[in-house]
Amino acid sequence: MKKDLLESKRGEHASNLGGLIASNLAAEAGCKAYIADPVVVDEMDDIARISGHPLFERRSIFHALNQKAIAKMHAAKQNKKYEELNLVVAHLGGGVSVGAHRQGAVVDVNNALDGEGPFSPERAGTLPAMALAQLCFSGEYTLAQVKKMILGEGGLVAHLGTNSFHDVENKVKEGDEKFKKISDAFAYNLAKAIGAMSVVLKGKVDGILITGGIAYNKELMDIVEEYVKSIAPVFIYPGEDEMAALAMNGLAVISGQEQPKIYE
Repeated sequence: MKKDLLESKRGEHASNLGGLIASNLAAEAGCKAYIADPVVVDEMDDIARISGHPLFERRSIFHALNQKAIAKMHAAKQNKKYEELNLVVAHLGGGVSVGAHRQGAVVDVNNALDGEGPFSPERAGTLPAMALAQLCFSGEYTLAQVKKMILGEGGLVAHLGTNSFHDVENKVKEGDEKFKKISDAFAYNLAKAIGAMSVVLKGKVDGILITGGIAYNKELMDIVEEYVKSIAPVFIYPGEDEMAALAMNGLAVISGQEQPKIYE
């Protein structure tokens, strides 16, 4: 595992440091170390992996830790087990991931790191394929520049020059039409992704959960809810508490509620 993390086998992301830091701390303390719900948690149905060309297999890379923590917390509030519910969970942060949680497994989700799904504050999301291919071979951009367009300088950054939805919210309140248009487009694309994941669950959805920092924007959440409330009840859980989620998972292993898996 440490070798794969050091080599960024599943992509470059700050979360790759988690397992390495845990290993070092455990060695100093003389105890075991666990990782919990990393971004590459893969429970996808095989059919969900198939894209329109065999060279491009869809991959599961998403905000697994926060999505699953929120889903489990919500289930407890409903006096249910996570494994008893069908949920669509959307995490709204620097990246956006929308997952179909079918009785405890995320059977389909957009690849929130590599350019799939709704656009986000810093990521372009799904782009028109032919236009992207033509841009790549135009001779005007390097591979590094195109990667930046997709991850880091896409989404709100590309459209509005900011990655802060707080700034966007303020501009919308001031009556800025461009900011309002892009904000509405964000809500529209998010709602489309939620609708798509409800189809994965064959319409049997017990709840739509929206979490992450952007979920603090009530006006935006009202727009999204108007789009998707006919599918299932909508629950807004703003913010994220990943430290608590890690602790909760560690406690579940120590108490015997969960069995640790072996990375192979």
